[in-house]
Amino acid sequence: MADHAVPHFHNDPGVPVIEIGAKEFMCVGATPPFDHPHIFCDMGDENEIICPYCSTLYRYDPSLRPHEARPPECALREPAGVMSPTGA
Repeated sequence: MADHAVPHFHNDPGVPVIEIGAKEFMCVGATPPFDHPHIFCDMGDENEIICPYCSTLYRYDPSLRPHEARPPECALREPAGVMSPTGA
């Protein structure tokens, strides 16, 4: 089931562009507890989108996997409320 989870990304480092391997994702702004409301973003036919809440520019990179980001620390590994396969 984890394969169907929507990827979550943040911009704690404050970089101008985050490259990601998904066109549909959630921007959380910063890591909790400093996150903004989790915004669903859909690039559609485009390859870039700006989060309407925090103005982070996300750019699609098909060489990345859906949950990967460049810089890598911008990928939120365990979104709030999502349990790991072990139940932890």
